[in-house]
Amino acid sequence: MLKTLRAKGLSSTELKEIALALMLLDHIHYFFAFTGAVPEWFSMLGRVSAPLFLFCTVEGFAHTRDRKTYLLRLWALGAGMGVIQFLIGLGIGQRADGFYPMNGILRDLTIACLLWQGIDWLRQRRFGRALALIGGVGVLWPAVSLALMSVLPPVGQLPVYFLSWTVLPSWTFSTDGGIAFILGGVLLYVLREHRRAQALVWAAWALFTDLGSVLWLLQDGWGLGRLLLTCYQWMEVFAAPLMLLYNGQRGAGHKKLFYWFYPVHVYVLYALSCAVMAFGG
Repeated sequence: MLKTLRAKGLSSTELKEIALALMLLDHIHYFFAFTGAVPEWFSMLGRVSAPLFLFCTVEGFAHTRDRKTYLLRLWALGAGMGVIQFLIGLGIGQRADGFYPMNGILRDLTIACLLWQGIDWLRQRRFGRALALIGGVGVLWPAVSLALMSVLPPVGQLPVYFLSWTVLPSWTFSTDGGIAFILGGVLLYVLREHRRAQALVWAAWALFTDLGSVLWLLQDGWGLGRLLLTCYQWMEVFAAPLMLLYNGQRGAGHKKLFYWFYPVHVYVLYALSCAVMAFGG
């Protein structure tokens, strides 16, 4: 079976289906960990999901005939989730323990797509547009938002949060994976014509950013085994073999499913978790 899989490969649709299933496991643990009934390995497996969606977004953005519509769809869904996130953060519909969903990968993907467009403009020697886009998205707005957050009182920070979670996503504090995840997407995009290098660089980047940032815990007496099983974000590295299996085909598509499943399942699981906490005893 493995030999057949290697020969046939996996289409973009099949990779997304794998990512979707792993994401669902991850989020079941995310929303119901408080019950003690959901095993930690659900989220361990789920570490592979976000890199696969990022990889498929690279391919989708590169091949789409209408980049504006592609980008606007990501942006609109991410902004809509940001509005809900902001309202719940204010206490509207918040779970009894104060927890509320911070899922923002669509904002990561929106920023990544803008940077990829800037990269393409650089390749086309349209330097003014490229630098304006990359500088505005990657440097200017993140710097401005951080500066505002540092000087404004808590009430004054609310508009900055709202803008960052909705119409002007910033890698500083409004995304899921932050700058490391987005820069990983830049690497995937730059290397998309070199599949082996792409997968290898992703694996190295995941280990460097996710595991390298917590190695200091070894100095505090943590064993390596405990470190690997507790700080398991590094397991994103296991997306690399699946990237290598990509056969360059789109597959069946199911475009609406992949766009709408993410926000719908997040808020369904969140509502269920609120009910379990309220009535589960």
